[in-house]
Amino acid sequence: MAQKPKPKADWRDETLDRIRALILEADPEMIEERKWRKPSNEMAGVPVWSHNGIVCTGETYKNYVKMTFAKGAFVKDPSGLFNSSLEGNLRRAIDVHEGDKLVEKALKALIRAAVALNTSSARG
Repeated sequence: MAQKPKPKADWRDETLDRIRALILEADPEMIEERKWRKPSNEMAGVPVWSHNGIVCTGETYKNYVKMTFAKGAFVKDPSGLFNSSLEGNLRRAIDVHEGDKLVEKALKALIRAAVALNTSSARG
């Protein structure tokens, strides 16, 4: 029986792969797990990055990739990267649409700040 060809990665997969690389550049001790299987991503689940607790998740949707920071409301965002889930009192998210350029230096700083928040919470 012939194997089905692997579907070609689209911009969402490429964006999530780049986000993954930036997360690991920002914090090489970050742990990635797959959790919360959902109908749109049934087998793989949602990538969840943790360091002393959940730092962020990455999800692909039809028109964007969402990077949600678990404690984003408490993370300083001087570059204004958070553009979604701004009304809540805990999470904040970044929606990346096709053609958007990631502000890599600012994103890595945001990741480091979220890790620092988790690390300080774990100590206290």
